[in-house]
Amino acid sequence: MKTTKVKFTKEMIESIKEKLPRLSFLLLFLRQCYGGCGDRTHLLPCSITTSSTRFWNLSDRPVELQIRVGSILKRVHTLKPGRSKKLRHSSLHRAYVPDQEGRRWLYYDDTCLPYVWVHETGTDLSKMVKQQYVSLDDLRDCSEIRVFKDLQRGCVSVEKRDRASALC
Repeated sequence: MKTTKVKFTKEMIESIKEKLPRLSFLLLFLRQCYGGCGDRTHLLPCSITTSSTRFWNLSDRPVELQIRVGSILKRVHTLKPGRSKKLRHSSLHRAYVPDQEGRRWLYYDDTCLPYVWVHETGTDLSKMVKQQYVSLDDLRDCSEIRVFKDLQRGCVSVEKRDRASALC
């Protein structure tokens, strides 16, 4: 079945605007977009198209990614061994950091920024090491974070892959 393109004239658009004033902007957008929509991510800079960070669990036990603001636990993602999870820097920033006007959605403390704490499930909480803390800046700057079992320390460690070293 062959489809034909309908070419909108200025008179047609004006008559539609008079009949449906609320939908005029939508119709103008559809006119510009008709037949030309597609994946245009190749036109965007690399940092915008890859705004998420993928966490890989390379250990032999499940790992929790705990999103925290200060000491307050906000959300938990559990990663099974060999699985991965994408976290977006922009969605965490929008949810937990106040904007210019002081509005915020889930943010409670003005001094604390959100971070991700990598925690191995089923172990003692006292085994926390420095590498398990992933800041908001690390989420912005790193394209991939690998969580693996450190046999010397007996706990999980984090390896960060910089976004600049990754190929676009």
